[in-house]
Amino acid sequence: MSETSKDKVRAAVRGRYGEIATLQSGTCCGGGASCCTPADMAAASAALGYSADELAAAPEGANLGLGCGNPQAIAALKAGERVLDLGSGAGFDCFLAARQVGSTGQVIGVDMTPDMLSRARANVEAGGHANVDFRLGEIEHLPVADGTVDVILSNCVINLSPDKGQVFREAHRVLRGGGRLAISDVVALTELPAALKADLDAYAGCVSGAALVDELEALLLAAGFSCVRIQVKEESRAFIKEWFPGSGAEAYVASATIEAIKD
Repeated sequence: MSETSKDKVRAAVRGRYGEIATLQSGTCCGGGASCCTPADMAAASAALGYSADELAAAPEGANLGLGCGNPQAIAALKAGERVLDLGSGAGFDCFLAARQVGSTGQVIGVDMTPDMLSRARANVEAGGHANVDFRLGEIEHLPVADGTVDVILSNCVINLSPDKGQVFREAHRVLRGGGRLAISDVVALTELPAALKADLDAYAGCVSGAALVDELEALLLAAGFSCVRIQVKEESRAFIKEWFPGSGAEAYVASATIEAIKD
């Protein structure tokens, strides 16, 4: 993909999620998605594996009903750890992680959409979350120092990047030795039809940017990670079917958990 094409993808993604951030009630992931009420967003997140306790603990406005899984479930966060969330949006996973790492830990959220950051930072101020910091940046070029992070989370965001290899190289750079990835994302199970793959709306809607499982594993290994484990969630096809009704996207992509270690 040329740099011009990559910029077009980033512009489409930034535009989609900027619009989501400015809608009063948020919106669910998916092409041309309809607006969601807070109850709809809570139900959507519950279907992705978030507990009632987690949903109740998040600040108002942090949960926009986005994502394709619950990276908290595989992260095994510990008190005092430093956590980085790639594509942090309004901060839902960041605030949940902050509870687990406690006052001796820190959570950093990176997002390229200014309106999302505004929502997240408003929640930091309103709730006095001293151990949470949100930074503007692209996940291909992280505003984080080398070797300073214990755990990287991400929820349905890396599929949106037009340069996934660079995302994983950056993730490897900022992790400490022994640091780990705990990611929920959409993966391709087979090659997508050309028309679907070229659809920018489907790209911004977490479908056509999905990479094949073997390709993701190769990119992670090339970036220097070990113990790579990608587990496809076949049951996720049910909610992916709702993202683009009639497109057949659920035949090509599914949610997966992605884990890896930096030696």
